[in-house]
Amino acid sequence: MRARNLVIAVTLAFLGIYLAWVFLEGVTGQTDARLADLALARIPESGVSNPVTAVLLNFRAYDTLLELAVLLAAILGIWSTGSAVPGFVPAGPVLSSLTASVVPLLVLTAGYMLWVGAHSPGGAFQAGALLGAAGVIMRLSGRPNAGLPPLPWLRVATVLGVLAFTVTALALMGAGAGFLTFPLAVAKWVILAIETAATLAIGAALAAAYLAGEPVVATGTTATSPGGSER
Repeated sequence: MRARNLVIAVTLAFLGIYLAWVFLEGVTGQTDARLADLALARIPESGVSNPVTAVLLNFRAYDTLLELAVLLAAILGIWSTGSAVPGFVPAGPVLSSLTASVVPLLVLTAGYMLWVGAHSPGGAFQAGALLGAAGVIMRLSGRPNAGLPPLPWLRVATVLGVLAFTVTALALMGAGAGFLTFPLAVAKWVILAIETAATLAIGAALAAAYLAGEPVVATGTTATSPGGSER
């Protein structure tokens, strides 16, 4: 037992020293141009003027595509657990009035964040988070499905980000530009189209995740699952 603990302690010590050395080298040991400098120098080639959007949607588009795929996998995992159980009563007049005021503002602000992301702080993830927050508020105010569209359309919305990314990448590759390589002449509009699809996908996924299950379809006073069984 003592020997095993000693081996573990020595291994962890070496691992800690190695990680500290890697961090120190990353901070002080680089003599060439840093990635941030390289990205800033190539902003004019990205199609947008916001460096964050340029990196997320152009320079490292592979990573952003995988992030959307992870979010899609998460919501599919949540839906695999079964139907969501309606657990909220209708809201009182105060919360209903606040919901009627706040939700449209959140949707409007999400649209603004999406559009302004090309040249200022904003973009698909921020806009999608606002749409998701609108869904959470509607769920808390007593709407069982958090204001989400019917299930077939919700499924389309959740895959829209990954689908738009993939179709665009394949189309560009077929046109000879390369996979996820955006020609400058169309980069701005390609990025806007992908971000619009990603915004809808992120918002739908976040709101649907809050339901903790696949949305149910209300029929009269009884909520039924998509398969038709009563809840």
